[in-house]
Amino acid sequence: MKTYTASIIVSLRRAILDVQGKAVENALHSLHMQGMANVRIGKHIELDVLAPDIDTARATVEEACAKLLANPVMEDVHIDIAEKAAGASA
Repeated sequence: MKTYTASIIVSLRRAILDVQGKAVENALHSLHMQGMANVRIGKHIELDVLAPDIDTARATVEEACAKLLANPVMEDVHIDIAEKAAGASA
């Protein structure tokens, strides 16, 4: 078994109003930072996966996203997976 590190970005679908993002955008404008727009707030999740290969690791992470980490109706998920370097701390 190998250890893979998954980096997961979960964000609201573009068609869904991001109320938190809009509040941050308004706050930035009130701080005279007018050049910033279309603020979207999401979450970044990193985790290690023990799996025989990268395809199995990806399938495991996709299942975790579908069942717990993201709402597939409202959120988009982007997953990056890489083999963890030997000697890297767990």
